[in-house]
Amino acid sequence: MDGADHLIELVFSGLSPLVVEDVADEGELVRLRARTPERPVACPGCGVVTSRVHSYHERTLADVAIDARRVLMIVRVRRLVCPTRGCRQTFREQLPGVLERYQRRTDRLAAQTGAVVRELAGRAGVRVLSALAIRLSRHSALRSLLRLPLPPFEVPRVLGVDGFALRRRRRYATILIDAQTRRRVDVLPDRGADGLEAWLRAHPGVQVVCRDGSGTYAEAVRRALPNAVRASDRWHLWHDLAQVALTEVAAHSGCWAKAGPPPNDGPRAQTTRQRWQQVHDLLDQGVGLLDCARRLNLGLNTVKRYARASKPERLVRAPLYRPTLVDPYRDHLKRRRAEPPAVPVLHLFHEITQQGYTGSHNLFVRYIN
Repeated sequence: MDGADHLIELVFSGLSPLVVEDVADEGELVRLRARTPERPVACPGCGVVTSRVHSYHERTLADVAIDARRVLMIVRVRRLVCPTRGCRQTFREQLPGVLERYQRRTDRLAAQTGAVVRELAGRAGVRVLSALAIRLSRHSALRSLLRLPLPPFEVPRVLGVDGFALRRRRRYATILIDAQTRRRVDVLPDRGADGLEAWLRAHPGVQVVCRDGSGTYAEAVRRALPNAVRASDRWHLWHDLAQVALTEVAAHSGCWAKAGPPPNDGPRAQTTRQRWQQVHDLLDQGVGLLDCARRLNLGLNTVKRYARASKPERLVRAPLYRPTLVDPYRDHLKRRRAEPPAVPVLHLFHEITQQGYTGSHNLFVRYIN
């Protein structure tokens, strides 16, 4: 019996303020019955100690799982009588650290649940908790997350500043990140310079500010922290570089097209050339861009794009092209197809096969077409 009592104390060590009376194994559920110890309790109103019992009631709480099985606690709690005249008549005893008022879970189960939902939030947290034999809805998980205390605030040495959309094209905000720990520091309700400047002045200690290319943030940092180091963060640096490279490549699309197969002179290319000619003819006559768009039934931005192009070839985009096994024989195929009479495709396929082509016939036909 002493060994069983020692095992119970070991397994339920977090419930040491309670007196465990019975543990029942019900398959997937472990039901535990306990009671509060028989000792005097101070009245929460006047502080006078009393042990006079008015009545008893039971509280049902969930505890941490044992061997992947849920643990349900039924605790008998006393209602005591306050001896002070004029104070509250009765009160229920509380056990801080074990039984909190109005809660259906023990403190250690609430701590375990909070650790999971802090990292995974609602639905994902519920799926992980179900694997730990903890039943919880996603709404309860979010309420547990909202009850968690905020971590202590420390002003970061390296501060990351960036804007994001609360509602795209309507409402934006500013998020502040600790660039070293990658944790959120604060969220400002707008993207203005005044709000960021006020925050920086109220929280001294920032030495380096990583930001995007926004002039608004640059002005706020310049006014609040004139001696701080201002740098561009890695994401915006690569993003801006990629945008510049994409713009440069698009501007020389005609040059890139010469490196691959010639662009197909199909209906789309012909339409592009005709529209370019129509737009430039109207512009030469002194017609404005908006009037051109109305006459040609085109969008204003489309007319602007045609007007900026010095020649129609700048608008004919090069087709997407990837190297194939037929590329080494391109000159031979061009020469053979230009000779009269036209050589059948099957004969061309046999010719390049004899020269070392190792691809399939379907790949060759798609290339020719």
